[in-house]
Amino acid sequence: MSSTEAGPSKMNKQRKKKKDARQTIRPYQLKKLTEKQELDVLDRAAMEFDPPNGLRAFADLPISTHTKRGLKKCFFVEMTDIQASSIPVSLKGKDVLGAARTGSGKTLAFLIPTIEILYRRKWGPQDGLGALIISPTRELAVQIFEVLRSIGCFHSFSAGLVIGGKSLKDERDRLSRMNILVATPGRLLQHLDQTFGFECDHLQVLVLDEADRILDMGFARTLSALLTHLPKSRQTLLFSATQTQSVTQLARLSLKDPTFIGVGKEQSKIDTPETLSQYYSICELDKKLDVLWSFIKMHLQSKVLVFLSSGKQVRFVFETFRRMQPGIPLLHLHGKQKQSARLAMYTRFTSSQHAVLFATDIAARGLDFPSVDWVLQADAPEDAETYIHRVGRTARYDSSGKGLLLLLPSEEKGMLAALEKKGVKIEPIKIRASRTRSIQNQLQKLAFQDPEIKYLGQRALVSYVRSVHLHKDKSIFKVECLPVEKFSESLGLPGTPKIKFLSREQTKGRKNASRTATAVQAEIESERKDDLSSGEDSRSSRDSDDSGEFESSAGEDQGVPQKSVESGNSNPSKPGVRTKYDRMFGRKNQNILSEHYAKMVDHEDSGDEDFITLKRADHDLPGSKEAVGIEFEDLSKRKLKLSRTKRMVAKYGQLGQKLIFDEDGNPHEVYEMVGPEEFYKHGSDSVREAGRKFAEGERGRLKEADVLDKQLAKEKRQEKKRKRKEREKGLRGDEDGIHGPVVAPLSDEDGYVTAEFDLPSESESEVEPPPPKRKKPSASGSSLASRPQNLEDEEELALRLLRKH
Repeated sequence: MSSTEAGPSKMNKQRKKKKDARQTIRPYQLKKLTEKQELDVLDRAAMEFDPPNGLRAFADLPISTHTKRGLKKCFFVEMTDIQASSIPVSLKGKDVLGAARTGSGKTLAFLIPTIEILYRRKWGPQDGLGALIISPTRELAVQIFEVLRSIGCFHSFSAGLVIGGKSLKDERDRLSRMNILVATPGRLLQHLDQTFGFECDHLQVLVLDEADRILDMGFARTLSALLTHLPKSRQTLLFSATQTQSVTQLARLSLKDPTFIGVGKEQSKIDTPETLSQYYSICELDKKLDVLWSFIKMHLQSKVLVFLSSGKQVRFVFETFRRMQPGIPLLHLHGKQKQSARLAMYTRFTSSQHAVLFATDIAARGLDFPSVDWVLQADAPEDAETYIHRVGRTARYDSSGKGLLLLLPSEEKGMLAALEKKGVKIEPIKIRASRTRSIQNQLQKLAFQDPEIKYLGQRALVSYVRSVHLHKDKSIFKVECLPVEKFSESLGLPGTPKIKFLSREQTKGRKNASRTATAVQAEIESERKDDLSSGEDSRSSRDSDDSGEFESSAGEDQGVPQKSVESGNSNPSKPGVRTKYDRMFGRKNQNILSEHYAKMVDHEDSGDEDFITLKRADHDLPGSKEAVGIEFEDLSKRKLKLSRTKRMVAKYGQLGQKLIFDEDGNPHEVYEMVGPEEFYKHGSDSVREAGRKFAEGERGRLKEADVLDKQLAKEKRQEKKRKRKEREKGLRGDEDGIHGPVVAPLSDEDGYVTAEFDLPSESESEVEPPPPKRKKPSASGSSLASRPQNLEDEEELALRLLRKH
């Protein structure tokens, strides 16, 4: 009885243990389960996962074994703060608005949940596009795609990269098979509008990386248009290093009840890593290139990233420094490059140990350049957020780095105040003048030797001034305070290019002074008019003189150069005759000479102290300003801009006449016409006779020309025949075995070809001549050389035969 009672109780306990075991499954037991059970367990574990304090290992997350193997292969073991905070929330399917400093690992924070959500929902090739990741720049999109391939190598998803600069047709053929797509906004919208069959109706996850940069680059309308193509029932992950008002507005439009991570007051000040040393220095604009060159020469064993404000500056600095050979590899990266060149520069700098990369803000967001020692910001950033992104290219993860910011004296106060609001602590540093090397002469030499370098310098100067003019924060960027002329000299340019908006800004600052000067001049003019008591003619002449004087003084006050009508030369004191130096430096929109170049080339007439000098003639050339003014002073401005021939037509209504001179020196027109009365003076028979004589004369002239042409053709044929015979004769001589020294033909002054031979002297003529050459044996086999040629040969042959016998 006891045995039978104990048996069922034992069986019930074993059944209860098995049931509990099925309910609580360990992670190492997932391999023994079916695929459906594994996905159900992962989904339930992700929904119920409550991350404990101090969670750091990726292995503790409720993710698939394929993702864990990919992370382990790439040596990702511990999570960063943004990853530990955002990944558990994203795995539950909630929208996330994340913000963290640069280099904190935001890429893995959205890639791991993206892969896991598609894996748990059994997403396959037939399901279409499941996840979309939008990046502001091509380089960042390539970097995200490479990380996705690394950690998702054990999954069966198909991933694609859609960026500008590649073949649109190749991308169209592959889009329909993509499950995860990494793209830039412009090319993605182009495919959504133009590619047939490309739809996002079943999209599960949308990721916006560096959302503030996407909006700053002018993609706000593009992003709004993209959101209209996407379904509303999706999960959205929005990440950025800085949170701006535009990002908050975008979050309201695209996110539903998002979870804010890293946006609190305490975390908003942690924008730069603690291992980053930040410095700034005050530097004049005309000394920036000297400081930059000296900095590169002192850090030849470092990896340096230099930020400039425009692509034209990047190209000019790269081309000039490359020719000067600093002793370290130089690279450049800007938006005007082709896609292949941009990827090549990005890959080369990533794999380099010592190099200098000149780049625009295209490299300021999200790019992970390993082991960058210095980030040098040669031009001030647009705002504090841009500074944070720039300096974030170094000191990434646990590594250390240094940053240096060069500020103009007019930018110091405003920029430091903006950085202080963001909680960025930056220390001043002083640049030693003794360690700074001036490169102005070298740049000037390069501009003198290569016009392309001069043209790049002009464009770099204009683009820099324009960037300062377009910056919104006018408390920092003051274009009227820029020493443009000194900056032009520091670039090695022979003169300052014309900048229209700069002249407008400078005239705004002088408005008050010019107005007062105008008022004073008006008072003087009114007093003169009151004092005048002469007639109308004298009064009008004086008024015109006064008005002309007023215009010239106003032009001098405003600093507007007086342009000439024809040549466009802005220097009125420059003589009409231009030297080759003027023409060389006047190429490509450069026609204003600076003071330092005027000292090199002296255009003034030399005095009597000079030795053997040639003075310029004091006259005006046909295209000079004075000649144009004298000949066409009564024409309008529109007609003065025409060419000289058209101005002659506008002035006189007809062109000049072309004359020819006969042997006696009398001028005649090219085609002299005779009046009809004189032409028919002798009747119609004389006209026919004149026509017949003219025809006979032309016919005789053609016959003579025909005879001369035939004679010339005959001589050419004879000469050609003679040369062919000479070549054939030479070939026959070689076949006969005659191999003698080749005598080079000489041509005399008359053009005839002669041959030069050495005549034998008297002593040489007494020497016995050499034996004659033997010919080849004939076809019959008998040797022609064995036959005697004369009597002496017969005797010699007879003696040889007797000796043999």
